[in-house]
Amino acid sequence: MSHLVAVLAGDGIGPEVTHEAVSVLQAVRPDLRFEEALIGGAAIDSVGEPLPAATLDLCRKASAVLLGAVGGPKWDKLEPVTLRPEVGALLPLRRELNLYANIRPAQTMTPLLHASPLKEERSKCDLIVVRELTGGIYFGQPRGRQNEGATALDTCIYHKHEVERIARRAFEIALTRRSVLVSVDKANVLETSRLWRETVDVVAQDYPQVSLSHMLVDNCAMQLIRDPGQFDVILTENMFGDILSDEASMITGSLGLLPSASLSDAKEGSVFGLYEPVHGSAPDIAGQDKANPIAAILSAAMMLDLSFSDQSGAAKIRNAVEEVLSEGIRTGDIYEEGSRLVGTKEMGRLIQSKL
Repeated sequence: MSHLVAVLAGDGIGPEVTHEAVSVLQAVRPDLRFEEALIGGAAIDSVGEPLPAATLDLCRKASAVLLGAVGGPKWDKLEPVTLRPEVGALLPLRRELNLYANIRPAQTMTPLLHASPLKEERSKCDLIVVRELTGGIYFGQPRGRQNEGATALDTCIYHKHEVERIARRAFEIALTRRSVLVSVDKANVLETSRLWRETVDVVAQDYPQVSLSHMLVDNCAMQLIRDPGQFDVILTENMFGDILSDEASMITGSLGLLPSASLSDAKEGSVFGLYEPVHGSAPDIAGQDKANPIAAILSAAMMLDLSFSDQSGAAKIRNAVEEVLSEGIRTGDIYEEGSRLVGTKEMGRLIQSKL
């Protein structure tokens, strides 16, 4: 059976890294079909809106979505704010596709121990941040400006069912790993966090095999630096997860290494998801063959693993990445003295050659 993958390359380095990810997927799974569509600033320039209806329609009929990156200085000051790529494309895309579970793994690769800002022993980590993606302060209403712009308002809202479904997803993931889950909140201050903690405690009763603890977000930020190896699965709400997952990603050495998946519920027997590198559009190096495609390529591996139940194909991609890095091949963001510096295309080609 042929599966359709929607490819939303987007802006900045998005088209460059996405091209390499698609090439790797084609090498491993020639049965996949790919169809491209506009999103973000590229869509604004072409059709005047960041998320065209045709793009949304393609995503709805696809088995999975591969996203590059959106945004850049060119569109940062567009008015109204809903025209800007991040607000007008990413947030409604998540909402319309019901992509409520953001899965961000952060794993230290042996060849890149020196790339971590932490000392070698402390840099070792293998964790997953499970972030609620469609609720919280990014989506709460009312929001905006009052008093002729002198007052700004954002509203954080969570409903019990939103917390429950993301918690169950995190517990299920923990069961496939070391069965240790840390739920992160700010329950000493925020009412939404108190609801979060109460609900997670209730869901935990259905997973007695998983060890659950709670941690305040400021403490978690410190603990990630002090001892990232203590974490297995981190469950948290939208904004906290956004910040903590970026912090965790830098422990591994570079944002250019980290993949992510944004998942909905099962669609025709498989998990529907959008897969994208954690990094942004990096307009300062766009079009210069400098971007690291590994995060996009590993996002493609997550797609095989989670949406197509192809653990073998996913493992082949991950092993190919590790092999290339073990040979001392680096893009500029992870370059170290004595290694071989390559560009985006060459890194992609070398990874493909290992397949």
